[in-house]
Amino acid sequence: MQAAIETGPVQDQQSGSSSSSSGGVTSAPSMASGSKQDKRSLTWSQISKSLLAGGVAGAVSRTAVAPLERLKILMQIQGNEKVYNGVWQGTVQMFRTDGLKGMFKGNGLNCIRIIPNQAIKFMTYEQLSRKISHYLIDNGGDGKLTPALRLTAGAGAGIIGMSATYPMDMVRGRITIQEASNAQYRGLLHATGCIIREEGVLALWRGWLPSVIGVVPYVGLNFGVYETLKDVIIKMYGLRNERDLSIAVRLGCGAVAGTLGQTLAYPFDVCRRRLQVSGWSGAKNLHADHGHAVAYRGMVDCFVRTVREEGMQALFKGLAPNYVKVVPSIAIAFVTYEQVKEVLGAEIRLSD
Repeated sequence: MQAAIETGPVQDQQSGSSSSSSGGVTSAPSMASGSKQDKRSLTWSQISKSLLAGGVAGAVSRTAVAPLERLKILMQIQGNEKVYNGVWQGTVQMFRTDGLKGMFKGNGLNCIRIIPNQAIKFMTYEQLSRKISHYLIDNGGDGKLTPALRLTAGAGAGIIGMSATYPMDMVRGRITIQEASNAQYRGLLHATGCIIREEGVLALWRGWLPSVIGVVPYVGLNFGVYETLKDVIIKMYGLRNERDLSIAVRLGCGAVAGTLGQTLAYPFDVCRRRLQVSGWSGAKNLHADHGHAVAYRGMVDCFVRTVREEGMQALFKGLAPNYVKVVPSIAIAFVTYEQVKEVLGAEIRLSD
C-alpha cells in the first residue's frame, strides 16, 4: 500500500501532469513520515500494557520460588557458623524456626518491589531495543540486533530497573533474614524509618555498587541469550516468528538464559547481601565477629574478608537453592510477561 502511494505520483510527474503530481509528491513523504512516526511512537496504552505485563511477571515468578529465595539469602549471609547447609536441610530448618508462613517472609515486600522493578526493566529493554533497531535502519542496516547489542540493551535496562527500587530491596533483605523470635522490623515503613534514624539515609544504598556491576552479566545475558536462543530455534525449524514458539520452548530458553547470567554475577550478589546487613545486629546470629555483627568498609573489603576468612567458595554460598529457583523463576517471568501482553493485545514484544 505504501509503495503504491509513493510510486504513483512519480509516474504522474513523468507523464507531465504537473498539478496532480505536485500534490502527490508533497503528500507522499508526509504520509510516509506519519507512518514512520506511528511505528516509532509508543502510546500511553502500549506503555501501560508493558508495565502491567512486567509487573505481573515479576510478582508471579517471585512468589512461586519465595522459600528458595529466602534460603538463598540466609546462606549468602551466614559465615563459617553454618546454620543452613543445603536445599533440603535449609528448607526444613526454616520451617522449624518460623513455620510455613516464615518461609515466605519478605515475599510481600519483594512483590511490591519487583512489580515496579520488573516493569521498568522490561519496558526499558523494549525502548532501548527499538531505539537501537531504528538507528541501525536509519544507517542502512536491517534493524536486527546482534547478541552484543542485546546484551547492551539488557544491561542498561537492568541497571535502571534495579537503581529505581534499590532502597526497597535493601529493606526487604533485612526483613527476609530476621527470625520471628528476634524480629526488629514490623514492615517496610517501620524498617525504613529505623534504618534512616539509626544508620542514616545512605544506609539504604549499601551494596548498590556491586549490584550495578553484577547487573551487566546477569540481566544482559538473561535478555541477550533468551532472545538469541529464540531466534536460533525459529530459523532452525523454519517458523514464521516467535508467536509460533510453544510455552515449553520459551521456558527452556528462559531457564538457560537465567542460569548463565546468575552464575557469572553470583559473587556480586553475595557481596550485595552482606553489605546490606553490614554491622546490623539482626544478622549476628548468622555471621558474627567477637559477638558482634560483621561490618564491612565497602565492596573490596567485603570480597577480601570473605575470601580470606571463608575461602573462595564462600562467594558462591546459596548457589544450590539459587539454581533450583532460577530455572522456574526466570522462565516463568519471561513466559508470563509475553502471555499477559498477548492477552492485553499489546503490539510490542521483547523481540520487536
